[in-house]
Amino acid sequence: MENDKQRFKLLDTVYIAMMILPVVFGIVLKILTTPLSEGISISGAKIFFTIKMPIQDLPITESQVHSWLVMISITGLCLFLTHGLKEKADTKRQHIAEWIVENTQKLVDGNMGEYFSGFAPFIAAILGLSAFSSLLALFGLYAPTSDVNVTAGWAILVFFLITYYKMKCGPVMYAKSFADPPLLAPLNIIGEVATPISMAFRHYGNVLSGSVISVLLATGLQGLSAIVFGKLPGFLGEFPFLQIGIPAVLSVYFDVFSGLLQAYIFAMLTMLYVAGAFNADEYFRRKAINNAKS
Repeated sequence: MENDKQRFKLLDTVYIAMMILPVVFGIVLKILTTPLSEGISISGAKIFFTIKMPIQDLPITESQVHSWLVMISITGLCLFLTHGLKEKADTKRQHIAEWIVENTQKLVDGNMGEYFSGFAPFIAAILGLSAFSSLLALFGLYAPTSDVNVTAGWAILVFFLITYYKMKCGPVMYAKSFADPPLLAPLNIIGEVATPISMAFRHYGNVLSGSVISVLLATGLQGLSAIVFGKLPGFLGEFPFLQIGIPAVLSVYFDVFSGLLQAYIFAMLTMLYVAGAFNADEYFRRKAINNAKS
């Protein structure tokens, strides 16, 4: 019994380390790879190194590295919350795990229907990955959601799912969907292609704009503080009084509220687009005909 308790605590320690150490690693990596600079510095994801490839070289950037760090942290969180599950919840972690599962399932069932009930883990993954990626900015790390390549990858995956469920009723029905009505066929085709583009740029643009605004305001407050309090004696004239508190409030909005909101919006669009692409009545009608023939 004592060995089981020690093993349980050891696994908990490992899972907690999986949650924390990736963020610590990201902070240390940034300190070691970021040169000292003065003034405003707004740039894209840093390229650590490039792997030579036959067709096109593959750059390894902050976005890729931080995405993997987020995935490791989420994996550790999931393992920690589900460690020691019992038939009847008697721990806070199990209550939290059950609350996440139940509410994600309700969200999927309410927006996609019973047929897509199995989509709950996928939607939970989208919510978690997007939210935690944006929250990295709280630690001074580059948020992967600030890179359009990351959000575009997610949007392309969703586009494949949309196309797959549109093809459920056969390629002929899929082709006919663009000609409904026939005069709007060109616009329907453009709208189909525009779906992943709009999803990618909406998510990326909102997160990136928040980061840029936060940096500009923090720098502006530093300059304003120097103008207002610059004549004070000693170090008081150099201390950025106006940078105390205000950037933190802005960070709560842009990094926390806006990041979580964009994660929710991306997940909602995923559910609505995928569910809307599936013609359930036609699919089950064809399925009934095929079953009757067989």
